[in-house]
Amino acid sequence: MPAIWIPKRLVDIGLINTAAEAAASFSCHCEIEYEARVQAAAKEILFSKAKIVMLTGPSASGKTTTAHKIAAALCAMGHKSEVISLDNFFKNVEDYPRLANGKKDYENVEALDIKEVNECLNDIINKDSADVPEFDFITEHRKDKKNKVEIKGGVAIVEGIHALNPKLIELVPDDKVYKIYAGLREEYAYEGIRFLPTRDIRLARRMVRDYKFRGHSLEKTLSMWTNVCDGEDRYIKVFKPNADLLFDTSFSYEICCLAPFVKTFSNALDKDNLYFQMLTSLVNKFSYCDNIQEGYIPQNSMLREFIGC
Repeated sequence: MPAIWIPKRLVDIGLINTAAEAAASFSCHCEIEYEARVQAAAKEILFSKAKIVMLTGPSASGKTTTAHKIAAALCAMGHKSEVISLDNFFKNVEDYPRLANGKKDYENVEALDIKEVNECLNDIINKDSADVPEFDFITEHRKDKKNKVEIKGGVAIVEGIHALNPKLIELVPDDKVYKIYAGLREEYAYEGIRFLPTRDIRLARRMVRDYKFRGHSLEKTLSMWTNVCDGEDRYIKVFKPNADLLFDTSFSYEICCLAPFVKTFSNALDKDNLYFQMLTSLVNKFSYCDNIQEGYIPQNSMLREFIGC
């Protein structure tokens, strides 16, 4: 089956701001488009007759919510579907690979128990069930118990940053696997020049989520971003060509929804802070976006993964 690729598009911020004047209809239109993409992905999966879906995407791409949305769509079509997080296959902390400076390399695929991933996926294909480990992120150790996942002739969706790495499916029959890469496909221009790329939008998503719900300071999120992007280039994007489907997780109205939050960060760091210029640049870009208040975001929207309920 040929891969399904969605090209990137460049949209003028002025056009987005004009649409934002009718915030209710604009947001509704964008949400309907996203749901249509979810339905289309579910149909492609069923057509492929795969039992395993490997779904990845870079940080703040919306891959986790998208995986659950596709699983729900498959269930609604009469096919049981369960989501499995690769995070639960992390090794114990003392067994993590190390960077040259001795720090733990969280982005490396070898931080996962690759052998057990393959075993679980084969169990799902052959037995329709598997005992999946559970990882405790507080202790950074595996729990003693495992969770049984059953698909009863349906589809298991495996999501995580390494999902398209061939090592995780090297013992799994190719015809039983469908691969999805989830990522933003819309960028924004000002006066004809590319102004707000997808990586900046993902940083804004992550900043808002980390600040509101994970107790992270803006400085912490910004300090991690370069390493996160380096990890994406080394471990995620190199396998993008392996995908059967490039799933678009953009919402045209999103930059106007993120704008009110990002603008409040304008004076959050002192001028002598190492990340002041990085933050100021992002705030300045979002200052060109008109505000859409979060009340226009449906409670079941994928964007709630970042902005919250």
